Amino acid sequence: MSIRVLVVDDSALIREVLSSTLIKDGDIEVVGTAEDPLVARKKIKELRPDVVTLDIEMPNMNGLEFLSKLMRLRPLPVVMVSTLTQKGASETMLALELGAVDFVAKPGHDLAGGLEQFGAELRTKVRAAAQSDVLGRAMGTSAHPKKVASIASADAGAVIAIGASTGGVDAIRAVLLRLPANCPPIVIAQHMPPEFTQRFAERLNQQVEISVMEAENRMALKPGCAVIAKGGYHLRVDNGGGVLKCRLSEDDAVSGHRPSADVLFDSVAKSVGDKAVGAILTGMGKDGAKGLKSMRESGAYTVGQCKGSALVYGMPRAAAELGAVADEVPVEEIAAYLVNGLANQKNAA
Repeated sequence: MSIRVLVVDDSALIREVLSSTLIKDGDIEVVGTAEDPLVARKKIKELRPDVVTLDIEMPNMNGLEFLSKLMRLRPLPVVMVSTLTQKGASETMLALELGAVDFVAKPGHDLAGGLEQFGAELRTKVRAAAQSDVLGRAMGTSAHPKKVASIASADAGAVIAIGASTGGVDAIRAVLLRLPANCPPIVIAQHMPPEFTQRFAERLNQQVEISVMEAENRMALKPGCAVIAKGGYHLRVDNGGGVLKCRLSEDDAVSGHRPSADVLFDSVAKSVGDKAVGAILTGMGKDGAKGLKSMRESGAYTVGQCKGSALVYGMPRAAAELGAVADEVPVEEIAAYLVNGLANQKNAA
């Protein structure tokens, strides 16, 4: 069965381009288009699409307001079509917090140049959105997360490593919100374009007690601080003279991604070993599974987001099938499992 998509954009040209791009491989059907959210609301009721693509800047009601109402009244998988600007990045982060599954960045003002790559990415993300559990996430989200007790016994050289993709913005925030301010350094690989990772870090930094920033090359890792892999760069953890630092590189994509969770986890296995703990969260594909297995084999405690909790149970499933995780739990419990893992490793040392 083909995936039924409703395209929502105020530009007739963009609606035409998106529609022709989506149907290219034959497994996606554009069942309708809408020039604004008011028309979209009627067509969602009439056409019952599997996925909606949504622009942000539109007349009558902007995309964010419409998305907020849609997720409250009739949760559906939504893929945002964003602009590569600072304003676009900020609005996209808010859209993901409001419940959008993912986003695709337009390659240019009128989609000129890079259209093939854009189209392939859009189709991939629409397929992932069609398989996502948007309703389950809407029902399972806790507005008032309980903070995990402060960490009294983590090793001085401990590190928390996290990998995520589709749905990761919400899942990473859920984990960080529950971690205490005195936690060990946190390193995060989230699949995201270069223009968006800095805004993602800034947004998280406003929402959690832990300090969050985009990684810089040779930046020292510090307790109570989380670093986000910079879009377009691999993030590794180096242990030079007992000082843990970030190392950024632009070498080839791994598992189809740069940053790659596999690269990050492998480096943590080598540099930190049994003092580390790792978590693999929601996402499509297999990135992170092999690297997390390396961490577990090095003595690290590892956990995966369980099927009932993950927006897309691709990466956690691949890790579980490979034997890379010790436990699979809901995202609301991952922080507690990581803290317990740190305490158990310290006590066993």
